Amino acid sequence: MDLQDQLKNLFPDHIESTEPEQVQQEDHVLYVQKEPMICKFEKRKGKATTIIEGYEGSDEDFKILAKEIKTKLSVGGTFKDDSIIIQGDYRDKIMAILKEKGFKTKRVGG
Repeated sequence: MDLQDQLKNLFPDHIESTEPEQVQQEDHVLYVQKEPMICKFEKRKGKATTIIEGYEGSDEDFKILAKEIKTKLSVGGTFKDDSIIIQGDYRDKIMAILKEKGFKTKRVGG
């Protein structure tokens, strides 16, 4: 007895639809703020890191932004304590990405 037969036994009144499912994808709009986001450079354990702070929207939006930056730059990083920590000194590239999205940025450190 295959899976289809088992399902028919469990739900005898169910009628399968032949229409393809339509999934609507909505673009997630990030909250654009008035205060600039701070993009700073630090060394942690001897390695360069770029830290982005100052986002005023929700944490979920900030996590989405962190993932997008990490994938565009093909680098590692994390979202921790209301800041995005990116491995390496990518301040200029990150600031360009954020300005492209409509954010104001402020460069700190070096």
